[in-house]
Amino acid sequence: MSAERVEAWLAANRQRLLDELFELLRAPSVSTDPAYAAGLARAAEILAERLRRIGMRDVQMLDGGGNPAVFAQWCGAPGAPTILVYGHYDVQPPDPLELWTTPPFEPTLSADGATYSARGASDDKSPLWIAISGIEGWLAVTGGLPLNVKVLLEGEEEVGSRSIPAILDKYRDLLAADVLVSADGGRWRPGVPSVNTNSRGNVGMEVTVRTAGHDLHSGRYGGPVANAAMVLARLLATLHDEHNRIAVPGFFDGLRRPGNADYASMQALGFDEAKFFAEIGARPGAIEPGLPEGSVGLLESLWFRPTLEMNGITGGYQGPGGKTVIPCQASAKLTCRLGPGQLPAKVAAAVEAHLRARCPAWADLSVAHGRGSSAAYAVPEDDPFLEAIERVMQQVHGRRPLRVGIGGTLPISSMVKQALGLETVMLSYAIADENIHAPNEFFRLSSFDDGLRAWARALPELAAVRR
Repeated sequence: MSAERVEAWLAANRQRLLDELFELLRAPSVSTDPAYAAGLARAAEILAERLRRIGMRDVQMLDGGGNPAVFAQWCGAPGAPTILVYGHYDVQPPDPLELWTTPPFEPTLSADGATYSARGASDDKSPLWIAISGIEGWLAVTGGLPLNVKVLLEGEEEVGSRSIPAILDKYRDLLAADVLVSADGGRWRPGVPSVNTNSRGNVGMEVTVRTAGHDLHSGRYGGPVANAAMVLARLLATLHDEHNRIAVPGFFDGLRRPGNADYASMQALGFDEAKFFAEIGARPGAIEPGLPEGSVGLLESLWFRPTLEMNGITGGYQGPGGKTVIPCQASAKLTCRLGPGQLPAKVAAAVEAHLRARCPAWADLSVAHGRGSSAAYAVPEDDPFLEAIERVMQQVHGRRPLRVGIGGTLPISSMVKQALGLETVMLSYAIADENIHAPNEFFRLSSFDDGLRAWARALPELAAVRR
């Protein structure tokens, strides 16, 4: 069988594929910080060059006004389905650098050779590289692919996929396909075959409070002049009640509860809540995000319920020692993960209205949006491409995968659904415990090998699907 020959070719070329992946990991492609622009350009260049070299056609950069998306296609299988393979080459900042045990942009094998660490190792450079390697294997072994394949690798996923709507609109015909197959996502835990079926949405904003024209001496002005940091702290504290429930009027408008199949999947995991907290060095707290009728389970809270979080807060003197100053300005970065049915713009408006209604008259409040937003997404339970991915997972791992959610956000899913009418199925070999977005991000070499096998088998399995 061709899939077995492709698997053998991938196994024989494993070391070269890893070496080339490590070059991609060395490109510091942080999308949120303009200082990393050269690293982003380098990562896009590496991917475009590889796609050309393996035999993909029409390799080009798609411009949506921000970091370009890398595109390529091979459409030499008339009558077969067309899949749009997705990944992202941008990464989160490596900070705080002092917590890394190895340099964040120098991929380093662990002492036992089981993992390698680097920023982007799990999210999303290794998974997308595995997908491209599966395509390369088929082209090398058979000279073609069993179905039509288009590749879209974006450079702004970590900042909300801000350019993707413009790219989807501008290149609508070029990106036409039957389904989006995402190499972004993540399996639940090591040794537990799983496939992602839903992700939460996201919306962010930056809130700034100002109380004076400049910072003031705390002795000469303390008392009659308001302290911006204290005003902001009080405002932020009103976003939740004393039970840690979101207290913003209208925040939950449109939210839908999970379906019966979702609850069945959560039950099938046999989730150990105590172990969950122990693994991250935390203690159980209030996991109830706002249901009036009582608490929800931890998995439902992680996968389907919305959140309202402070990601960073700044105000006043931050250096060593002390400084007797009244800060004139303080700001906070907020993000909301969204559940099914919530609209990002309505949630953002509700949070802003809540803060403005409670801001005292002696302070000025500004709210900056524009960090990108996306709605939650769930693939239909009976989608035939989802069933094909499940068959692939069963072939590779010997048992049917569990369907699991993602607490994070894949903006592309809701965007391609709205713009192109495409559903999203996920085939990612990242695992949720790999320090994604944190210091010492890593990826398992066993996942690299399993992923190569899965993508070798996925192409013919997807080729057989007819909606």
